[in-house]
Amino acid sequence: MRILGVESTATLRRLTKCLLVGAIASAVLAGCGGDEPATPPPAAPASQSPDTATAPATDTAAPAADGTAAADGSGDEPRSYEIRKRLIDAAASEDEWVPELTQTPIDSVAETLRRAEEAVAANRLDQGDNSAVSLYLSVLKTDPDNAEAKTGIDALVKTMLERAELAFTQNRYNETARVVPMLVALRPEDPGVIALKAKVDSGREVALMLAEAQRLASAGKLIEPEGENAAALYREVLRTDPQNLAAQQGLEKIERDLITRATTAAESGDYSQSDRLLAEASKAQPGSSDVQDAGTRIVELRQERADELLAQANAAIAGGDLEGAERILDELETVSAQAQGIDEARAQIERARTYATLKPGQSITDPLPSGGNAPELVVIPVGTFQMGTPEGEDDRKSNEGPRHAVDLRRGFALARAEVTVAQFRAFVNATGYSPTSRQTGRSTIYDENTGSMVEQSGVNWQDDHAGKRADGNLPVVHVSWTDARAYADWLARETGKGYRLPSEAEFEYVIRAGSNTRYPWGDGNPTRLVGNLTGEDDRSASRRSWSNAFPEYDDGYWGPAPVRSFEANRYGIHDINGNVSEWVEDCWHDNYSRAPADGTAWVNDGCARRVIRGGSWASSPDQARSGFRLTAGQTSTNARLGFRVARDL
Repeated sequence: MRILGVESTATLRRLTKCLLVGAIASAVLAGCGGDEPATPPPAAPASQSPDTATAPATDTAAPAADGTAAADGSGDEPRSYEIRKRLIDAAASEDEWVPELTQTPIDSVAETLRRAEEAVAANRLDQGDNSAVSLYLSVLKTDPDNAEAKTGIDALVKTMLERAELAFTQNRYNETARVVPMLVALRPEDPGVIALKAKVDSGREVALMLAEAQRLASAGKLIEPEGENAAALYREVLRTDPQNLAAQQGLEKIERDLITRATTAAESGDYSQSDRLLAEASKAQPGSSDVQDAGTRIVELRQERADELLAQANAAIAGGDLEGAERILDELETVSAQAQGIDEARAQIERARTYATLKPGQSITDPLPSGGNAPELVVIPVGTFQMGTPEGEDDRKSNEGPRHAVDLRRGFALARAEVTVAQFRAFVNATGYSPTSRQTGRSTIYDENTGSMVEQSGVNWQDDHAGKRADGNLPVVHVSWTDARAYADWLARETGKGYRLPSEAEFEYVIRAGSNTRYPWGDGNPTRLVGNLTGEDDRSASRRSWSNAFPEYDDGYWGPAPVRSFEANRYGIHDINGNVSEWVEDCWHDNYSRAPADGTAWVNDGCARRVIRGGSWASSPDQARSGFRLTAGQTSTNARLGFRVARDL
């Protein structure tokens, strides 16, 4: 009669007799267990010695491995000899115990089930006639379909399997081996029973190595340390027994565990840990497609996170939170150093720091609450240039050196043209400001009768170069540095923006506009119309000409021209050299020794003289050079001198 995989009481008694002989591994290999065993007895592996296949059982609990064996210098190969010897010596003996499976006739199924429950409660699972196993089997002999007994057997198998696995991981090989035949007899098709039997069937030496591998795995030593880790032992088992199911499953479990941990780390944002764990997983079974698939999934997770972070960084940039954007990009680089958009986002941050939300060449026009607009500005590209004139340049003055590098990294915008009479009038009307020329009642003008510059009373900022009332689109002249500064301060108050006069370095940077020559257009005389300069062919109202002018040049104006009458330079700025000379913020210094190298204005407390830059309609050719500079008292006014404003971004 076959009950739950057990053919008969006689079969069980024959199994018990085999168990009395010694270790179950030897019994199984010898063919004990009945005429028709539930699984065929395996042959001993070819590389396994007779001693290891049938080692006699003695009884002492095996101490855990201490990991002190010396490495054999074979890279990631386990220290096979030392590990094997240690494991075998550690499992020298165990308490001898033989399970007894019996089926006795019963008078009452209910009473026997009650006794079986008591046996379970008392932990008498598998010994003697009163063990839970024997009692449940006795019930099934009487009532083969008894559900309670079947459930009881299932629970007992689960408990015994857990205990046998624990004994195996603790190197108690004999104890595990004795239980396996009972589990096979009770539940031959249970996956856990099949796996445990495979470990025991491998033989004592291999089984001990498998047990040690499980112990190391439980301790977290899956791949490391070198020579003393679970993966190395599983691979050593497979070298001995290439078809060993337990070792194969062990490596697969290590790989699965590491893949799971790597994926979890990636999902939580710990990508360095994810990379490390995935690299370890690849060592468990080199070339594994599961590891490759996991790597692809982790890359996808990282890309999804990278896309999220990049969107957050761009939003922070758009909102002006540049520090926050930097922090997000730093995190983004830990997610994916090659993520598309990182370089552009960092460039956006740099541009935002340099140009705010603007771009080089962009036009700015700020509205004025009092009406109208501030002068149109152009965002100037930052950069580095050589300020001053090189030694040996024709007409060079000593105050134009020493030549030195200036690195403009602070973004700024410069007015596209000089401040006009109309723009300055709006300032005077809005504030009631009294310009210097109004206070002094005089200024220097060009006298057509004498052909020279003379001081004349009754001239103020509303007049042109000849002292006549000026058109509104002419650059304002007869204004002092004090007037120019007052106008810039008014714009700053009106708009809340950083309006100011440009620094001398900024002005020369824009004059040169990337050139490194005597003039903005080159080293020689202009061959095309480049601005309002003194030309040999220029004529005044009375047909006067210049005694020192550019040969064969005629711009059509004697005196200032309306702003923007000539082409802009490469930065989009009109009349930066020509038309009128202009005030800048700097105090006058006789040379550039100790001048700022960052493009800021060089200002000393209490200075009375300021710097003038750029040629005018009446400047001789040597004064139209890019490096030429002049000075005047900050209350000086004349018909050749105006200004333009700059603005911080």
